[in-house]
Amino acid sequence: MALTKYMGTETEYGITVVGRPDFNPVLASSMVVNAYTADGHPRARWDYEEENPLRDARGFTQPGSPDVPPADDVGLANSILTNGARFYVDHAHPEYSSPECSNPRDVVIWDKAGERILEQAADRAQVLLAEGHGPSRMVITKNNTDGKGAAYGMHENYIVDRRVPFGQLVRQIIPFFVSRQLMVGAGRIGNEFDLPDVHYQIAQRADFFEVEVGLETTLKRPLVNTRDEPHADPERFRRLHVIIGDANMSEVCTYLKLGSCALVLSMIEDGFMSDPPALAKPVKALHELSHDLSCTHAVGLKDGRTITGVELQWYYLEHARKYHETRETPEWTADVLATWERVLTALEDDPLQLDGVVDWVTKHQLLRRYADRDGLSWDHPRLRLIDVQYHDVRQDKGLYNHLAATGRCELLVDEAEVAAAMTTPPEDTRAWFRGRCLDKFRTSVTAAGWDAIIFDVGKDTLPRVPMMDPGRGSRAMTVELIQRCDTAAQLIEALQG
Repeated sequence: MALTKYMGTETEYGITVVGRPDFNPVLASSMVVNAYTADGHPRARWDYEEENPLRDARGFTQPGSPDVPPADDVGLANSILTNGARFYVDHAHPEYSSPECSNPRDVVIWDKAGERILEQAADRAQVLLAEGHGPSRMVITKNNTDGKGAAYGMHENYIVDRRVPFGQLVRQIIPFFVSRQLMVGAGRIGNEFDLPDVHYQIAQRADFFEVEVGLETTLKRPLVNTRDEPHADPERFRRLHVIIGDANMSEVCTYLKLGSCALVLSMIEDGFMSDPPALAKPVKALHELSHDLSCTHAVGLKDGRTITGVELQWYYLEHARKYHETRETPEWTADVLATWERVLTALEDDPLQLDGVVDWVTKHQLLRRYADRDGLSWDHPRLRLIDVQYHDVRQDKGLYNHLAATGRCELLVDEAEVAAAMTTPPEDTRAWFRGRCLDKFRTSVTAAGWDAIIFDVGKDTLPRVPMMDPGRGSRAMTVELIQRCDTAAQLIEALQG
């Protein structure tokens, strides 16, 4: 039986200091992270001990040294939050990595909590910016490209059974990744190839991918990333680090993106899937499908036939339906399948029906209304500005947030749930233990990571509490323990006993 698909997101946010185009983005990002976490308490550093981004899932380690900050710098703009998330600076962007979640709806809640955290962090950093650098304004966007040739990532993570051959995983997941952008792309003006007829496309990141499989995340980006950092028991678990996908404002897109992928991975683990139609040129197909707003373009298969992206998604959905009918599946499966079918049916009939549901359609219609009203061409600077403003995380300024507030976007979660998730971790994963320890024993937590917490209880050695199973450390397992321990020393004594 397939493992529980613990999952989460990592989002690099765009950052702009309006009025100061020369402002260092690393400094700006550090100001944002530090402003949010500056509360006068000692800050736990990030635990890099078990991290090795050069270890490859294909069975070897790439030569070179892992990109780990010097010891003196660790923690300066790298925080672990009480909701179990990580908030830090990565590649000159503020990045929010959600806590581990057990279902796609929880991912939506804690991913959306990240937007609210970035909004508050920017507000706090704005005060410091005004004091030290004169009049200027800091804007945070949840998007993936600056429109000037640079891209920044939104990644997903899924726990997968280590026993599944990696080659099989690659073979069966690539057509899914190539075609799912039709459902969950965030949309953007223009393209990276100077194609005169591609004024707007479905996915923000599609044009930046160059190879099918590889370890890189910023150069020669692969459809399947081979980084082998499980952040869990390496004998049992693999973490599939998915770098192909857009950062979504739409709650439906985030829900469908994570839910459908988790089901496909479960089917692969259970040996339920036959090999999907093999694409002749997957990277080329990725680009072509993103450039076709009608969603009818057919791409080539290795056997000489052609297939549309929607047809590829129907292939996976039909398998998922049969899987649900014949196997024990998570309680959220039926709803994900219904959402999947609803979106595919609309894409097949008329994609514009998904205005208010799918990001790329919602933004396209918004831009088209402005263009028609003011007689603007698709390369007009005002439209490019609106493209970015759609992703502004400010609830009173962001265009998506305005549409959502006026009832024009389909929502899945309550704002009260999102607000609570800014400080509270999910209850049914190890994130609960991590977050509660950081909240109650903050002055005694010297370092933490996904799979361990290191305490300082005044002894010669620093006790390390491993958390090698994402499902262990839940509220049900640890709430009584944490409640009855007044100090970290008592907690460590209880755990050792």
